[in-house]
Amino acid sequence: MSDWDFLYEMHEQGYSAEEIMDAAACGYNPYELDLVFDEIIADEIEPVVDSDQKYAGKNQIFEKNEIFNNLIDNARHYFELTGRYLQIWGELGELYAELEFRLQRHKQPNQAGSDGIINGKLVEVKTISPVKQNNKVFVKSQGDFELLLIIRISKNFEFEAKLISRDKLNQYGKFLKTEM
Repeated sequence: MSDWDFLYEMHEQGYSAEEIMDAAACGYNPYELDLVFDEIIADEIEPVVDSDQKYAGKNQIFEKNEIFNNLIDNARHYFELTGRYLQIWGELGELYAELEFRLQRHKQPNQAGSDGIINGKLVEVKTISPVKQNNKVFVKSQGDFELLLIIRISKNFEFEAKLISRDKLNQYGKFLKTEM
């Protein structure tokens, strides 16, 4: 059996030409990983109280990744065309957190105190846009988060992140302060 026989199997199973091309590009069938990711997520992340927050669809991780990449491409293209950035930084940061850190966002989008859960801990996500000149981050100290996830997006739309325990943040009046 050849290393590439899985491509023929995908064809026989009814995968589209585009899905088979994606598989050929990465050297395996990424659509079979959904089950593996679901098992990993179930094993590594404590259950959320609301069962609606589990990964709903078989291909949701890959669909979100595709949306994320399309948003970045569109934001980059818009900047090249107009010289202005689309103001979607917070959503890009939280979507990045979902894909890279397995953040499970709260059902209510603007829930006070935290944005979601990683490994059973409440997390606040703060995104630093390319237009911000420094790496300082301030968050309200009244929030109930346990971890702070800072995501920095560069002018080239590259992402870097830092996950910090709340107890490592410095008190600054009514705020907590840290740097990337």
